[in-house]
Amino acid sequence: MHLDPFYPIVPDTDWLARLLPQGVKFVQLRIKEKPLDTVRAEIEKAIRLCADHACQLVINDYWREAIDAGAGFVHLGQADLAGADLAAIRAAGIKIGISTHSEGELEAALAAAPDYVALGPIYATALKKMPWAPQGLPRLAEWRAQLSCPLVAIGGITLDRAPIVLAAGADTVAVITDIVTSQDPELRARNWIAVTNPWRSLSTDYPQA
Repeated sequence: MHLDPFYPIVPDTDWLARLLPQGVKFVQLRIKEKPLDTVRAEIEKAIRLCADHACQLVINDYWREAIDAGAGFVHLGQADLAGADLAAIRAAGIKIGISTHSEGELEAALAAAPDYVALGPIYATALKKMPWAPQGLPRLAEWRAQLSCPLVAIGGITLDRAPIVLAAGADTVAVITDIVTSQDPELRARNWIAVTNPWRSLSTDYPQA
């Protein structure tokens, strides 16, 4: 499996409608604190939008709703992983990405045979207060050596830092703050695509989990 090296994470489908026309090919819908009816409607709309733009959509956390809507990929944090019905997710043909922040969490993630593993925060992040210290680039190399699936780097990654992170072992960089706080998110997304483009041809094509 191959993942695009630029992986924006957005809170709703309004953001998808803005970013997908810029050439985004791998994106996560990360909905927080919304009624389930809204979540379901957003997931269904996101699936349609991403299909229209040939973009791989990842649904954060809401694996039951992802199954119902026919989504193709979910992302699970460690708490969600513990309560998720992995057999049901796999039976629906859905790929799984999993967050990790420590060796213990990596062990738990690998036991689930993930389609990608995310490591973070690589750098300090202003998005939310994190209980983990920044992982740093050496930890990326450590994780890369232990994985046979793509590695996603997340946390404090800026346009300038992206090439360094990719060169350190990440297959793709997940980006939230740098996009959603930009004065011109569409232009910023195009800049990200341009900066990460050299890694598109270099990325490893991993076997399916």
